[in-house]
Amino acid sequence: MSKNKKLVIFLMGPTASNKTELAIQLSQLLPIDLISVDSGLIYKEWNIGTAKPNKNELIIAPHKLINIINITENYCVGTFRKHALQEIKNSILNKRIPMLVGGTMFYYNSLLNGLSDLPSRNNKMRELILKKFSIRPLNNLYKELIFVDPISALKIHPNDTQRVLRALEVYYLSGKKISDLIKFNNYKFPYQVLKFISMPKNKDILHRNIELRLKKMLNSGFQDEVERISLDSSFYKNSPGMKCIGYKNMYNYILGKITYQDMVSQILISTKKLAKHQLTWLKNMKTFFSINSEKISSSVTFMYNKIRELLKI
Repeated sequence: MSKNKKLVIFLMGPTASNKTELAIQLSQLLPIDLISVDSGLIYKEWNIGTAKPNKNELIIAPHKLINIINITENYCVGTFRKHALQEIKNSILNKRIPMLVGGTMFYYNSLLNGLSDLPSRNNKMRELILKKFSIRPLNNLYKELIFVDPISALKIHPNDTQRVLRALEVYYLSGKKISDLIKFNNYKFPYQVLKFISMPKNKDILHRNIELRLKKMLNSGFQDEVERISLDSSFYKNSPGMKCIGYKNMYNYILGKITYQDMVSQILISTKKLAKHQLTWLKNMKTFFSINSEKISSSVTFMYNKIRELLKI
């Protein structure tokens, strides 16, 4: 570990790989501040469908960057990066250890590699793009992105309409691909990073965990959560928060547009696709420690010892 750089911990992994449980247990053993790296947990209204830590867990182990905006508000990667860097700084100033935990890989990427200056959000351009595709399914936005910027398309989930729209907006405003405008060469993350990746033994276990977690969500009131919020006067079906996996599917089921089984099947397909994208990104990660997501106790012990070893405590 560099003597001149403070330590920041990353706990990464695909969805449903027990990252939250690992982080909470570890935070009880070391002076750790947990900072969420999850594009769904930022929303105050969404709890069950985003697998947000419950109230008791957040009392035991508070997380920064959870419950910070409403589902009708926009939140971009640049804003996350700014917030996360400030939370890291605050934690270190308080002589604690910042630990970032979550599965939004694009957020991690922005911290590790930086972001270049991109054209500002332009609502008129967004309206023009959406109008162009208004007579077609929204997934044609993604097909357009594949055509104009296939590199970005590989990094963005097809269901993440906001990021797809942002990439197209940048292209139409600048005439350049967002993948070309993001320059990482001159940026260095100003901290020493200790990376842990929580992984199941194989894909079958991960898919089983995804299925079990969805079943738990459905039994815990996921439908009630969406029904309650949909009755709010400020709610609209294309709210930014509706890009979170599962919410549009549940909303369409509530409206009677799809069957219950279709809703479940669509959510599982989207979640497994997300996990595949996360795993692809993680495979390119360098210098990390892999931990078994199924063996919570031994994995926490391993992380605890490794952190103490680096900090010499």
